Amino acid sequence: MLKSMLRTALVATMLASPLSAWAADLVIATKSGPASMDPHFTATAANAEATKHVFDTLLRSGNDLEILPSLATRWEAIDDTTWEFKLRQGVKFHDGSEFTAEDVKFSIERIPNVTGPNPSTIYVRRVAGVEIIDPYTIRVKTHGPAPTLPNDFVRLFIVSHKAAADYSTQETAAEGFNTGKATIGTGPYKFVSWAPTQDLVLEKFEEYWDGPQPWDKVIRKEIPNDAARVAQLKAGQVDIISKVPTTDLASIESDPNLAVVKYESIYIPYLEFDFREDTPQVWDNAGKKMEKNPFLDPRVREAFDLVIDRETLVEYALEGMGVVSTQLVTPNIFGYNKDIPVPEYNVEKAKQLMAEAGYPEGFKVSLAYANDRMPTELGPTIAQMLSAINVTVDVQGVPAAVFNPAKTRGEYSLYMASWGTLTGEANYMLSSLMHTNDPEKSMGAFNVRGYSNAKMDELIQAASVEMDEAKRRALLEEANMLVATDRPDLPLAINLSAWGLKADKITYTPRSDEDTLAMDVKPKQ
Repeated sequence: MLKSMLRTALVATMLASPLSAWAADLVIATKSGPASMDPHFTATAANAEATKHVFDTLLRSGNDLEILPSLATRWEAIDDTTWEFKLRQGVKFHDGSEFTAEDVKFSIERIPNVTGPNPSTIYVRRVAGVEIIDPYTIRVKTHGPAPTLPNDFVRLFIVSHKAAADYSTQETAAEGFNTGKATIGTGPYKFVSWAPTQDLVLEKFEEYWDGPQPWDKVIRKEIPNDAARVAQLKAGQVDIISKVPTTDLASIESDPNLAVVKYESIYIPYLEFDFREDTPQVWDNAGKKMEKNPFLDPRVREAFDLVIDRETLVEYALEGMGVVSTQLVTPNIFGYNKDIPVPEYNVEKAKQLMAEAGYPEGFKVSLAYANDRMPTELGPTIAQMLSAINVTVDVQGVPAAVFNPAKTRGEYSLYMASWGTLTGEANYMLSSLMHTNDPEKSMGAFNVRGYSNAKMDELIQAASVEMDEAKRRALLEEANMLVATDRPDLPLAINLSAWGLKADKITYTPRSDEDTLAMDVKPKQ
């Protein structure tokens, strides 16, 4: 109600003001852009961030990941394997056609046919079928109890079944959505133009169901280079930038025309080990490929954990823009285990473990990561720390467009990535990263490195069907404790995010998922 009242007041003010005072464009500069304008192509945050402007999701994630109504106004579990969703009436697509249950059913069933790297199937993995009850009611049957289905559906983008009908295969999807032919959503902005790595141009949708936005046009620029992004802000060429480098915070804050907004995110950079017997990028000190994968030995993984000084990582590599993490979810996520201690820093113990495992002289390994997604100094700093246990690290930072497909193909032995639990529940991370890769169960979609732990699988599967909230929380907490002790991944820190903006033109409300959305940017009053 308050939101509605505020919106009404804003509209009234706009109507009472000269048109020229409000008719304005917004220019956003982001570090990374979408891989496709098809919202079902990939589950990456960069893709979702861009496509949220054009397409609504069935449910909406609030700024702190709370579940809010969107295209669905109400939802409830009818029984253990059936969820019913009541849909918003009177919603129009950008082409003037009406949104109905048919579009929801089509969108759910479309995802497995078009998804690519980092597959979006993780959001519909529990769906067994969709039944249309009436034009504004659907029932989703699930494979067993699915308590987290509403959490998953905050990432279920709804496309037009009419506009996308001819563009819903692997071969046709890109052509339809990247050209605009099928890029017809119900969102606050209409698609104008986009090409890979180029500007995404949007225009206001006047008939948006949640009220029109104040910006006539939005231009989202993809500028991976940090210095270039900051320079454009200082030159007045953009209105807001995401991921301000820590080295530039002071200069932006001291500029009377600019401002910095900081917020603790849900993103956690982590190291991930390969668990395959034949791992591709580990060598002995003479440069010969090792016959045995050292990361299969839990003592080696523990040694790596012990030799990483996370406080130093936060202070120097992240330049204070982080908080030491104990696990791969943040405290606001359902299933966070408060009993997991801060990781120990103990070089001598790490050396002892390496010797016991048979590697007193260490070995050589490549550390791969997306250098346009990760802080610049994080990889080299970790490499320096690992040298204390005689591990020589070849730091390989490459663009995300190179890193993600190579990771999916299994080309790395050790890599660094970043995870954000976008659904607000730990099972999203656990079932994606920690469960054995099992396409039949739709589990372990992001686990491409062969990690498999029967106890872990048991806990994750039990949590995924447990409708009792307290019992589900306990299972998730136990699974997170197992991650901390088995160490398939090593969480490093919780990122703090920073945005730079024109202080005299706009205000900005940040989100914990780091999405930089035009909808959260308002004209300065």
